[in-house]
Amino acid sequence: MKKYILVPFLSLAISAVFAQAKPDSVSFFLHKFEQNIGKEIYRISKTATEITYTVNFKFTDRGSPVPLKAELKLTPAFEPLGLKIKGNTARSATINDTISITGNQARIKVDDSIYHKKITALTFPVASYAPGTVQQVLLQYWKNHKQPASITTLPFGSVQIKKDGEDAISFNGKTLQLERFTVGGLIWGHEILWADKSGQLICLITNDAEADKLEMMLETYESLLPTFIAKAATYGMEMFAKSTPKTAAVEKLIAITGGTVIDVVNSTPIPNAVVIIENGIIKKVGKAGEVTIPAGAKIIDAKGKTILPGLWDMHAHFEQVDWGPAYLAAGVTTVRDCGNEFGFINSVQSAIDGGKGIGPKILKAGIIDGKGPMALGIIQADTKEEAIKAVDRYKANGFVQIKIYSSAKPAIVKAICEEAHKVGLTVTGHIPNGMTLQAGVDSGMDMVNHVQYVYSVMKRNKDRSINFEDSLSIAALKFIKQHNVVIDPTLGVFEMVFRSTKDNITVMEPAFYTLPLPLQAIFKNTGMDSATSLKLKPIWDSFQKTVKVLYDNGVTIVAGTDQGFPGYSLDRELELYVQAGLTPIQAIRTATITPAAVMKMDKETGSIDIGKSADIVIIDGDPLTTIRDIRKVTIVIKAGRIYDPVALHKMVEFGK
Repeated sequence: MKKYILVPFLSLAISAVFAQAKPDSVSFFLHKFEQNIGKEIYRISKTATEITYTVNFKFTDRGSPVPLKAELKLTPAFEPLGLKIKGNTARSATINDTISITGNQARIKVDDSIYHKKITALTFPVASYAPGTVQQVLLQYWKNHKQPASITTLPFGSVQIKKDGEDAISFNGKTLQLERFTVGGLIWGHEILWADKSGQLICLITNDAEADKLEMMLETYESLLPTFIAKAATYGMEMFAKSTPKTAAVEKLIAITGGTVIDVVNSTPIPNAVVIIENGIIKKVGKAGEVTIPAGAKIIDAKGKTILPGLWDMHAHFEQVDWGPAYLAAGVTTVRDCGNEFGFINSVQSAIDGGKGIGPKILKAGIIDGKGPMALGIIQADTKEEAIKAVDRYKANGFVQIKIYSSAKPAIVKAICEEAHKVGLTVTGHIPNGMTLQAGVDSGMDMVNHVQYVYSVMKRNKDRSINFEDSLSIAALKFIKQHNVVIDPTLGVFEMVFRSTKDNITVMEPAFYTLPLPLQAIFKNTGMDSATSLKLKPIWDSFQKTVKVLYDNGVTIVAGTDQGFPGYSLDRELELYVQAGLTPIQAIRTATITPAAVMKMDKETGSIDIGKSADIVIIDGDPLTTIRDIRKVTIVIKAGRIYDPVALHKMVEFGK
């Protein structure tokens, strides 16, 4: 009888405390690349038996609306009763879930599939990439249940919440005291969120369903967004750095013996080779018997294996700290980040370079767009003065390149390029709307991202394939070569777009089922129906053939991925180049010495040569014979630090 009286009393007490802390209606601003692109608003209504959160979520990403509605119901004791969520979680991703909980049974409807599931005491309905409001309530649920290590989530999976610390942040002359939490299990990697003592969500740093960073800020504190973005990058990197002693070893002297070194400069192998590394620098390279192994050196036996320079990804978007270990695990030791949030990428780079984070060397390309409904990010320029200011800001913060985006006005492209060249930066990017590749290059662009911009200036047949023999196509190829334009084709991202979702995804990614479940869910449904895929196959075939034709015409090709499967996407890019007709060594050069030369760093990296940084990958196979062997990474060395790829992958939830 006492238990019966106590439970309603406790329920009312929890409800009363929560009611005091939460207003009836709360607004958050949503951001991508720091740009305010929409809003999430939740309203609370209550009856004697239910608390209901009604959520309206909508943003517009590069002209595409992304609307979503959700309704979360709880008991007065804050136990979940159900969740309805329907709409878009990204431009091309949808969700339609309805979950109802009665006792220890849940009725789950995902799209058109309906099933029932017996649930445990610690269970909460939530969706990956769900509105932040649901996560705010989940956090309160976690606190009410004594902060368990894991909570089962519906329709599937589990979530792990940890209090990571507290931050005192200055706001309008006062100190804002906030609790900081990490949330794992909803997306790939960890979200970071901040809440006040009452449980009100202040900031959520997460990713959307197309792997772009997404931030949610309580409207009152909108001006603090850059502060939270920088902190999220720093804390995220520190999380990995704490595991460094278990993951990587620093050795003063290293001797790699018995393997075949691939000389990417001369495109020749050196069998039974010895590589001596001292303090992160390559000191000697030669055949066994010709190189003396110093006393006390750590010996790495590479017999039967291939020794490659560290790989480069020339089109990265380092959207979350988890990319760092994933890149290294795949043998990628250098990336060019082709546009990111200013504070985030600066903090990530600083953490890695300062030994407080794990990841490849980052070369930063600062994105500049024009104003308009399709604009991306907050660094925009519509006047010459704005262009100069944006370029100079990037230069002052260690960026090595400018990336022009699609909404940049043709008249401003030249101003951006002139200022960039004046201060010693090169220019890459999209060909802006209203311009051709030739016009972009004539305006000063040095490099072009994505093969689609080459395709667009070639003569096309009725089936939309390229006629490479036509004079228009020949002239376009000649122009690109004569102007020394560098192309990163990003074939892998187009393969994903053009694929039929009915196709076996392991053909393009053999390690697919070792990816974290949230990534599997994204990629498995990316593509198009079989009929459309077949109809567009001539375009996809032409994209692949263009890479071979460009290469044969002397155009510089550098391997870049534009995200895709973290780390592994670079392997796929090189496989596609070989499918297109390049030899394995030609493909490997596009991810080693060629990008190093393009970025004017070939004197210090890009090949296994004396005096260069010891960025090295050891492969258990022969990628010169079978390019897919490049995936068989056994050891990664970055600037002399030895990494185990298995341990790196474990850090970012691969292989579970």
